[in-house]
Amino acid sequence: MNSLVLTFWMLAFASMEAQPVSYTHDFTSKPQVKWTFHTSSEFFSSPVVMGDLVYIGGLDSILHAIDLQTGKEVWQFKSGGAIRSTVFADDEYVYLNGGDGNIYCLVRYDGALQWIFQTGGKERYDFADYFDSAPVVVDNLLYVGSSDFNLYALDATNGSEIWHYPTDGMVHTTPVIANGGIYFGSFDGYVYALDAQNGTLRWKFKTVGHRYFPKGEVQGSPVITDQLIVIGARDYNVYAIDRENGYCHWNKSFQNGWGLSNTVFKDTLFIAGADERKIICVNEKSGSEFWNKPMEFLIFGNLVFSQKMFYVGTTNGKLHGFDRISGERVWQFETEEYLEKRSAYFKDDDTYRDDIYSIIKSNEEFLEVECELGGVFSTPALVNDLLLFSSTNGKLYCLEEAK
Repeated sequence: MNSLVLTFWMLAFASMEAQPVSYTHDFTSKPQVKWTFHTSSEFFSSPVVMGDLVYIGGLDSILHAIDLQTGKEVWQFKSGGAIRSTVFADDEYVYLNGGDGNIYCLVRYDGALQWIFQTGGKERYDFADYFDSAPVVVDNLLYVGSSDFNLYALDATNGSEIWHYPTDGMVHTTPVIANGGIYFGSFDGYVYALDAQNGTLRWKFKTVGHRYFPKGEVQGSPVITDQLIVIGARDYNVYAIDRENGYCHWNKSFQNGWGLSNTVFKDTLFIAGADERKIICVNEKSGSEFWNKPMEFLIFGNLVFSQKMFYVGTTNGKLHGFDRISGERVWQFETEEYLEKRSAYFKDDDTYRDDIYSIIKSNEEFLEVECELGGVFSTPALVNDLLLFSSTNGKLYCLEEAK
């Protein structure tokens, strides 16, 4: 396997102008487990594959490097905080936002520490602030957001600071880079466009805000098209913003919650509503819908694509395979925890029991239940004929075609 075999995340970060690659292998029927890797703590971050290793960090502060074929751990590195971000990996190094305010550069093969850069932030906004900003490396510059309200640009070789840009809120979105610009959102309710080389402001866009979230905190990470930056905020809106000038072409408004999961594939935008519980396939230029499919549960990770299919996790402990064109679900893979504990919370159709509010009495408790069920908050990784995903049950699953 060579370095061109990457996860969707890696391709989206490393070549921001390109669309995600279309893999040749389609999982058109429910796959089976090839191996599982177990830890003692939840995974919110997504697996990243480079060469023959899989990299993933958990809330136990440990970054694991795992053999892709066997599921055996090759090395581990412990940071000083809960790891909620996805790593960036290239041929030589792995870059990690450690959840402790530090950015780490590690040798990809053995985890040896190369450098550390210390930001001033390691806090979470609230219990529903699930992810930290993932590092992105382009042209030997590393970009990453921080809880200290800044976006940083570092020299990827030695970790020295090139510049930083201050906002008025935590920066937990993962930036995208295109045409010399870098785009990201902040919990201050703004989407920013900066010059990627020197950090000067090109434009900033203010979200509308919502009665429950008046700041319009930008929690979703941006995706990019030929002309637009598409990003979701806590104000129940997904915005399609002009990449050059910073004005809104269109927005998709939800009634029941956030639309933080947005994925572009072959000039088509896929929006996954969380509390709205739906996946919408839209024209990225106009926002007009091609199809709109209900889901039985919440989505926070992005979609990953093969030729005819796409795959996405839900926070009740399932991975789903869909027909890419029609949007019809073809199969679902359930975690062991979902199968064991679902009846305590759900009816047969996976809607909540009528007495659910006597069982779960706060939003924080809903999150605890999702973790108990092995919820999938992460984005899957598709590598040749293997499909990987992580779960809040502390397991990384590697799936293969059923025999």
